[in-house]
Amino acid sequence: MTDKTSARQIAIGPDGLARFMPMHVLLDSNEQVVSAGPTLLRILEGVAVIGARFQDLFDVRAPGGAVTAAEVLERAGHRFRLVPRSRARVGLRGLGMRLPGDMVLLNLSFGIDLISAVREFALTDSDFAATDLAMELLYLAEANAAVTRELRGLNLRLEGARIAAEEEAMTDPLTGLRNRRAADLFLERMCLASAPFGLLHLDLDFFKAVNDTLGHAAGDHVLESVGRVLRDQVRAEDCAARIGGDEFVVVLPGRTDPQTLQSIANRIIGRLSEPMEFGGKPCLISASVGIVRSNDFAKPEAAQVLAAADRALYAAKHAGRAQAVLLCDEAE
Repeated sequence: MTDKTSARQIAIGPDGLARFMPMHVLLDSNEQVVSAGPTLLRILEGVAVIGARFQDLFDVRAPGGAVTAAEVLERAGHRFRLVPRSRARVGLRGLGMRLPGDMVLLNLSFGIDLISAVREFALTDSDFAATDLAMELLYLAEANAAVTRELRGLNLRLEGARIAAEEEAMTDPLTGLRNRRAADLFLERMCLASAPFGLLHLDLDFFKAVNDTLGHAAGDHVLESVGRVLRDQVRAEDCAARIGGDEFVVVLPGRTDPQTLQSIANRIIGRLSEPMEFGGKPCLISASVGIVRSNDFAKPEAAQVLAAADRALYAAKHAGRAQAVLLCDEAE
């Protein structure tokens, strides 16, 4: 006997979604916003949300490498972390699912940023779903004795600060990529585990000319764009990092095939060679890439691999820029 209720679908209109999920985003098959919750619209005040593309409204912080909503759901098992592009200080976490008609529903929350979000946007109980205990928890904290409240607030702040500090310590604030420390730790772990990997060492060509002619704001815009390009080109298990002013490293676990590495490098070079407009003027750069593979070393060590990648990058620069050079036969 078939349970007919298990196949029953219930239609909920925009008003219902807004009432039950005031922080929701409903995307059509092109990942354009067709509906958004009132609380989310309040946070994104001044931004044309309806009709905007997901990737134009949010930067994905987890899972790594995801840019579109489809990639978020594919890589994160429906859980993810975002930052609104218009308000980088507010972190969001969420849960998503696919709907019939290739639509996507994302339900967002503030997570550990709840307290700061309530204060910054003057949120009240009406800005949350009726079943959301967020405001009740805040009221309860305020109702406690002064010492208890202060201790609880301190614990929350310390925990939030610890998590934020750990994330910040491993993240380049301008590009959103991993930083030098994170890249060194990742590379050391790969070497200690004797795991096969490929490594790309990138240096931007003509970046100094952009800074000199258009100013450092244009240079920052270029670096942010480079960060988005690299996140778009790597997988969740890869590590893309900014290790210097205009230097980047991409570590690719399991990828040692020369043609594959060359193809990835050429794709990145092609994307970075496209003009990046700033203030109505094109920023023209390219990239030189040095490529090394772990299996070209008898026993790879992080410093040894980076030194070899630097030599490969030097060769790429002298090959005419916008080139990728694979350095082989480093085994001793």
